[in-house]
Amino acid sequence: MFLSTFEKQLDAKRRIVVPQEFRASVGSFFDGVFCFPSIEADCIEGGGKALFDRYMGVIDELPFGDPLRSALETSVLAGASQLSFDTAGRVTLPETLCDMFGLGASDWVSVVGLGDRFQIWPKAAFEAHRVEQRRIAREGLAELRAQQRAARLGAAE
Repeated sequence: MFLSTFEKQLDAKRRIVVPQEFRASVGSFFDGVFCFPSIEADCIEGGGKALFDRYMGVIDELPFGDPLRSALETSVLAGASQLSFDTAGRVTLPETLCDMFGLGASDWVSVVGLGDRFQIWPKAAFEAHRVEQRRIAREGLAELRAQQRAARLGAAE
């Protein structure tokens, strides 16, 4: 599992040291990670074979020619890069992904663990995203608890 948040600095060649905990999570399919533009946020998403297989499962459920299938294939598969770890545990982020999210040489990024995947954000953008996600989580959890209480009270009648 990819857990925690790490702040890392890109070097002049757009390389980033992948946290050891993340490198240990990807398994043995190949010595690296898959990265592509996230569908849900303005950041780079990545993971190991489990994440890739999960996306392929969703894509394979959709019939050939379905617009959603085509969109997922274009977003995930066509946008994906297979990044191998070098001897220092770094990967080189593709220039296209860096350009897409405004990442330049020597920029600080947040590497965010999300269970079976991780995201790479420009540091300031992630801080704003984190604040919004905490708000959504608090409101959503309060609403969920209210629904659960109502269901328990309704079942008790």
